[in-house]
Amino acid sequence: MSELDLVALDGRAVVRIGGEDRFEFLQNLVSGDVARVEQGLAIWSALLTPQGKYLFDFFLYPASGSILLDVEAGRALDLIRRLMLYRLRARVTIEDESVHRQVFALLGRDAPAAAGLAANPGSCAPYGDGFAAVDSRVLELGVRLVHPGPPSLPGATIAPFSTWDLARLAAGVPDGTRDLIVDRTTLLEAGFDELGGISFEKGCYVGQELTARMKYRGLLKKRLFPIVTNEQALPEAGTPITGPAGEEVGEMRSSSGQLGLALLRIEAATGELTAGATRLEVRRPSWLAAA
Repeated sequence: MSELDLVALDGRAVVRIGGEDRFEFLQNLVSGDVARVEQGLAIWSALLTPQGKYLFDFFLYPASGSILLDVEAGRALDLIRRLMLYRLRARVTIEDESVHRQVFALLGRDAPAAAGLAANPGSCAPYGDGFAAVDSRVLELGVRLVHPGPPSLPGATIAPFSTWDLARLAAGVPDGTRDLIVDRTTLLEAGFDELGGISFEKGCYVGQELTARMKYRGLLKKRLFPIVTNEQALPEAGTPITGPAGEEVGEMRSSSGQLGLALLRIEAATGELTAGATRLEVRRPSWLAAA
């Protein structure tokens, strides 16, 4: 990776939520605190089933008279349809903005300064014909930019998607449905608590009851962990992971080269693990140090 790498996140789309009820509408639906967006910050959040299982995750950005959602491109229309079901009499508009805006990531220690931002999670500011926001999860993932096309960033090198993907995996951060299973994954399994994707103070939202019960009753039994191998590459997603006695303790999720994420039983995340014939080592990220 060079000092500043600009990566096109072509797998992302942008949805605009407008209307005078936009903040209240989303606050009652999603896991994150939308009051922070109203205050001018970007947040990461999720929409759950009423039973508390994962449906969508996305970034929310404050924009002029609206909120922009940065979501998986292949699932953007499904998200719009789901939000339409909840709209009822709320005075909101919901539109696909993907034709007009793209999502980019700027990586590097000086990425926030290069985009005119303080190095604080969720900091936002206009940039060119769009805007920039420090990734609200971990500073290692730099800045996300929503822009009509590639933004002009002096000193930045155009880099492939794998550059961002390796940085994400090294940080132990999930990437939508590559790591999370619709109707099955819970937010605590995916690190949303530690990564700022849940507010436990804001009040009710769809799926809030199960999420709060898992946290306060200590019901979490498994979660995503970053893993590494010294061998050539990790096996594909879904490959079972076994412990030292051959017992199944989890399964592979996304990976790139020798870095990956795996869903593991928490008590098994320190022992000798294998996936097929590949030996694995768990790398606990700094944000998970106290877990």
